[in-house]
Amino acid sequence: MIPVEVINVSKAYGKVQALHDISLQVQPGEIFGLIGSDGAGKTTLFRILVTLLLADSGKASVLGHDVVKDYKAIRQKVGYMPGRFSLYPDLTVEENLSFFATIFKTTLHENYDLIKDIYHQIEPFKDRPAGKLSGGMKQKLALSCALIHRPEVLFLDEPTTGVDAVSRMEFWDMLQRISSQCITIMVSTPYMDEAQRCHRVALIQQGTIMQTDTPDAIIRQFPHRLFAVSTRDTFRLIQDLTDFSRTRTVFPFGQALHLTPADDRLQAGEIMEFLKSKNHTNISASEIKPNIEDCFMDLMQQKQSM
Repeated sequence: MIPVEVINVSKAYGKVQALHDISLQVQPGEIFGLIGSDGAGKTTLFRILVTLLLADSGKASVLGHDVVKDYKAIRQKVGYMPGRFSLYPDLTVEENLSFFATIFKTTLHENYDLIKDIYHQIEPFKDRPAGKLSGGMKQKLALSCALIHRPEVLFLDEPTTGVDAVSRMEFWDMLQRISSQCITIMVSTPYMDEAQRCHRVALIQQGTIMQTDTPDAIIRQFPHRLFAVSTRDTFRLIQDLTDFSRTRTVFPFGQALHLTPADDRLQAGEIMEFLKSKNHTNISASEIKPNIEDCFMDLMQQKQSM
């Protein structure tokens, strides 16, 4: 059985097309990432899959159940962690967990083994109101509540947005452990580096899936050479490289710019000579391997040029 299947799903809000003819499959036991910027359509797709929103057209199923006809069955078998903290802020940590366990006719004790690696980090604060937890602690509580009934599929909508880097890493370590317990996970994120933690990803932009594959396979398909370029004056560097006749694209990445050349003959030394002619100093230019964000930006360029 395919845990999640989406076939030609579209959804519009008035004149805004949130999803356009989306199709994808999530395989049993995998961590599947939906990777895209804000407004790409990730939350809309998740809300359709967890039966909170109706698509305009197309079909979708979760665990073999149609998201429209079988919504009650789906709600009993999935866990959902929305992007915005949605637990009861006035209830304590323990009261929130007990409440969600009761809804699904189970108990914290019965499924403690599933959440213990997560819950033990917040258990010392079990009597604290959920609204007074830190961002990372709220995240762990929300995940515990989504898992308390031992779901077969877990939907996590931007679970690490606004969380510090250490908590993000801890969270993804937890997802790996959850996945090992035969729970299929579908997670959305705007953070490109998190794509590497997924078994497969779909890159989505403006409601359209641009590519679906393993992160390594997507990177291997990057069709251009790539250079990392930096100088003392980054602002002027962007302007000069944009005007450089041998530049195809140039985007800022941290302290450097990533440049794809208009032809494959360009060498790092030629880039440096051009920048010297523009009076740049502390110049560095070297050929590098692409990452998933480079691939995402290239696919966006292809889409815009169509």
